Amino acid sequence: MVPLAAAAGLMGSLAIGFGVARADGYAVRTDVISVDQIKKGMKGYGLTVFEGTKPERFGVEVIDVLKNFRPHQDLILIKTQHPRLEVTKVVAGMSGSPIYLDGKMAGAYAYGWTFGSEPVAGVTPIRMMLDEMERPLPKIVDGWRVDVGAEHPNKKQAQASMSSTDRYAGALDHYDVRAHSAALADAEKQRLGSVATLRPVSTPLLMGGMTGAAIDVAKDLLAPLGLEPLQAGGGGAAEPDAPTRYVDGGAIGVELIRGDMSAMGLGTVTRVEGDKLVAFGHPMMESGITALPTAIGRVVWFLASDYRSFKLGMPVRDVGALVNDRETAIVVSHTAKAPVIPCSISIHGAPGVRFTDWHFEIAHEKFMGPSFMAVALGSAVQAVANEHQDVSWTAKSHLKIRGYGEIVLEDFGVSIGGTPDSREFSGSNLVRAVGAILNNPWEPAIIESSHTDIELKYAREIVRLRGAEALENEVDAGGTARIRLTLSPFTGPPQTKTIEVPIPKYLAGQSVTLTIKPGYNVDKERPPAENLAELIANLVDPVFPPKSIVVGYPGENAVLFRGHVADNLPPGAFDALRPTSATVAPEPYRGDVNTVVPMPDFMSGQDHVTIEVKPVLR
Repeated sequence: MVPLAAAAGLMGSLAIGFGVARADGYAVRTDVISVDQIKKGMKGYGLTVFEGTKPERFGVEVIDVLKNFRPHQDLILIKTQHPRLEVTKVVAGMSGSPIYLDGKMAGAYAYGWTFGSEPVAGVTPIRMMLDEMERPLPKIVDGWRVDVGAEHPNKKQAQASMSSTDRYAGALDHYDVRAHSAALADAEKQRLGSVATLRPVSTPLLMGGMTGAAIDVAKDLLAPLGLEPLQAGGGGAAEPDAPTRYVDGGAIGVELIRGDMSAMGLGTVTRVEGDKLVAFGHPMMESGITALPTAIGRVVWFLASDYRSFKLGMPVRDVGALVNDRETAIVVSHTAKAPVIPCSISIHGAPGVRFTDWHFEIAHEKFMGPSFMAVALGSAVQAVANEHQDVSWTAKSHLKIRGYGEIVLEDFGVSIGGTPDSREFSGSNLVRAVGAILNNPWEPAIIESSHTDIELKYAREIVRLRGAEALENEVDAGGTARIRLTLSPFTGPPQTKTIEVPIPKYLAGQSVTLTIKPGYNVDKERPPAENLAELIANLVDPVFPPKSIVVGYPGENAVLFRGHVADNLPPGAFDALRPTSATVAPEPYRGDVNTVVPMPDFMSGQDHVTIEVKPVLR
């Protein structure tokens, strides 16, 4: 039996060794003040960039400490004092501004209330941020070595460090960037909750070289994640007198696209230690281990708003990479190198325009990559050829994937009454392919480049299917069904077109429904991908020719096995193919048999007819 005094001593030692985590972190520095030393009424200062690249001081006074503001996290509540902050109150882009009390660093300006009428902010304790800085980081992120000068790893080495935090959970063959955004937004809502509360100061996403419509699409995709797309400048060459290293209180940008078009999440550096730094005081997207390009920023102005004021600025020198995105801070390395997708777009068919070629780089990230591919495509087309007339367009894209060569993807469309925008391009085969490849669950994939040629024609190359009629209600098994289509062009009288569809003998004695659809609305039958190579193969030419009509009816006796579809098999073939000593076996499958009829124009609409197939007389 353990004596009472000994038991009390044992409990005391357990409390010391295994107690509740500190609410301000564990990291110790001589120039850092811990939360338990901070008292109501203490005064100090903060550092942030009001204009240019040099940090300036602003006064602060401690209101109090909010204990257990988040699980195992206290929050220091302060009132700021500066002529500009009296006007702007809480400012997006100030996130990360270091706060000093008694001459020691206390934390980072990070939280505020929307529509707040006082310059009151919440400060994340610096020790929690330093804990994130001290986390060990892998050298490999999703197959990319972030340390400069190292060789790219082989797939086996990279596999262990793949991140799945933001991976798309839907069917990759039908990747949808909007569904991906909705899933991430739902996760963000669950993380923050829906109750009106103190929120991280939103990160202004300063966008340059893009149309207003493209920025609206970016807002739809990114605003639910805490990013505020705003039209601003950026994307130019490095300024020769720009700083070459980050400093405490300096402006820092996370670049999601850069070049002829740009989008940069702007915040403030909290503390630099050697090669690394911490910033923001809250997550950017809380994606954990990551690799996104960063830049030293220059602030142009503090723009006041009753809703949420923000810093207006631009990148002036590309330096380093964001390597860790956590609840209390982002961690950036000066020397790390983040992967990007070099992209170019060439637009043809718009005579007399001055600028038809675009060059930019997109962050090589599971969600940001496909999102900004869609935004950039739509913005480029609208900037070159924003017309209030019908436009038929085709796009041919060359996507180069490391280890898998180059694939060619084709897109098309007819925009009635105006130029196609980013919403239309968000469902393109190129955007779907980029999203599917980056989100594949099998191995890291590196997209090395993307080039798209877009051809515009100012005409409405489209007819509408008004109706379909079977010319014979009964047809012979093994014969042909004739269908008369009525098609309405944009101008002129309706037209008729008769198409013929072979009817196989196995349909004898059946009533068969023939569906009539545009080729671009019919997916080709592909087996589900079981590895990256099969996924890439499935992404190429996923639908029938855009200018075609596809007539389909149910097939029979098909199987899926090892990346192949075998249909119209004879009776008993499925049992013969099933192995007796393996668990991987063919899967029964019933797809459609399709007849493809080329057309000079795109067709809209769909219909169906039903025919009777005569029984075979014995």
